Amino acid sequence: MAVYGIDLGTTYSCVACVDDVGRPTVLRNLEGSDTTPSVVYFESADSTVVGQSAKDAAVLDPERVVRLIKRDMGESVLRAFHGREFTPEEVSARILRKLADDARVSGGAEVRDVVITVPAYFGLAERDATRKAGEIAGLRVLDVVAEPVAAALDYGVLDTDAGRDRSVLVYDLGGGTFDTTVLTLRGTDLKVLCTDGAKELGGTDFDDRIVMHLVDAFRARFPEVDDPLADQHSETQLRRDAEDAKRALSFRERYTVRVMHQGRVAEVELTRELVEELTRDLLDRTVEITRRTLALARERGVGHFDEVLLVGGSTKMPAVAQRLREEFGFEPRLHNPDLTVARGAALYALDRALTIVRSGELPAAEAPDVPDTGRITRQAYQVATVAARGYGIRVLDVGTDREYVTHLVHANDALPAAVTQDFYTVREGQRRVRIQVMEQAGAVESEQLDHNTVVAEGDLDIPPGKPARWPFACEFSLGASGLLEVVATERETGRRLELSVQIGGMTAAAVDEARVALGREQIT
Repeated sequence: MAVYGIDLGTTYSCVACVDDVGRPTVLRNLEGSDTTPSVVYFESADSTVVGQSAKDAAVLDPERVVRLIKRDMGESVLRAFHGREFTPEEVSARILRKLADDARVSGGAEVRDVVITVPAYFGLAERDATRKAGEIAGLRVLDVVAEPVAAALDYGVLDTDAGRDRSVLVYDLGGGTFDTTVLTLRGTDLKVLCTDGAKELGGTDFDDRIVMHLVDAFRARFPEVDDPLADQHSETQLRRDAEDAKRALSFRERYTVRVMHQGRVAEVELTRELVEELTRDLLDRTVEITRRTLALARERGVGHFDEVLLVGGSTKMPAVAQRLREEFGFEPRLHNPDLTVARGAALYALDRALTIVRSGELPAAEAPDVPDTGRITRQAYQVATVAARGYGIRVLDVGTDREYVTHLVHANDALPAAVTQDFYTVREGQRRVRIQVMEQAGAVESEQLDHNTVVAEGDLDIPPGKPARWPFACEFSLGASGLLEVVATERETGRRLELSVQIGGMTAAAVDEARVALGREQIT
């Protein structure tokens, strides 16, 4: 048994481990591919298909196929199949189970201890949902790690001049998500300086633009025919054709798609220039986010980059590198875009496992199995990261009756972070204070209530007979793993309200039940 890194992607996923000399190695699936489509086909009540076969099934039976589930992680979105409802965690667990089962066959060892990657901007709910997906799949999740951190770890190991201090920008445009992250490498210390991103911005959005163009061209040719997008079979085929066209146009100047619907066929020629025009505003959004990230990096003392790494399959589009050259003067490096996140996650998993073994964090019988470390030549990286989002509490301005959010931990604060701030009651004789812990919901921190999400709440008791503006303290502690602890304390009596942030989604009992149910299914 070893430890594994899993890139649980929006459109494609991948698993890797570290061999006995410290090299990250991708484990192929049973179909012989390095990556597995993140697509699930609920074939029957006791049989689920994952990967390329599920993607193929989408053409004939689209109503039972789930794709892009990563975009729903952390949300209460249910999908019903065969008389059962499935959460995003349960759907993702089936992808993870397929990856683990195939890795066991490919690598010859049972897969138990894993690190799973998440986009850098994922908040508490999304990270918690990812952990639970792993638990439902029967895996022990040692940690979750941000995708750009994993990519940088893989890059750092490959760099022949690893002893030199470096600043790195990671531009990560995957199938469904986008983020940019600035990291510094100082020897074996890897520090995340700042990060920014968008949850719904990725290759599938580029595909959507191609689909709409194909539909428009088809309807212009056959105006009497129904909209192809109104038919699930035609829509699914169009999306496959669009993805194929996008991939082909990364290497070719022209590509022809045969659009077929209701017995009609239209041949639509696409050019690279046309697709770039159709998707220009999407690329503009990535440039805007990158510009924000660079501005914050400059404020923190980093204005030069030794490397600009392109990560994620969508960065193969030539327009990506070209825009970064034009806008910022970068000469980006296309760094193993489909596999680097899984490879880096495997390195991180090894470091995490070694830390657990050496620290005695778990009893010896429960500690992860690791390769023979005497033959591993690489030095472990020490990773320091930042908060993906801001966290605070809901407060009331007595003078104006305005309610707003005061953030104690801010996005891109170094982790671990611990902040204590005094607050006050609003009425004479007030006996309790409702503490609502808020998480930043948008890309930019805002004090407006509807720009934040409640992630935990509870009541703090106040002694009787106290005047208005009676003080109490709130302490926020956010760890590197993303666990938020909140303690509110009434100073006179020492009464405390302790909140280990309870994220919505599945309870522990529901996770156990889902694990048992998954164990009864055949996953292929």
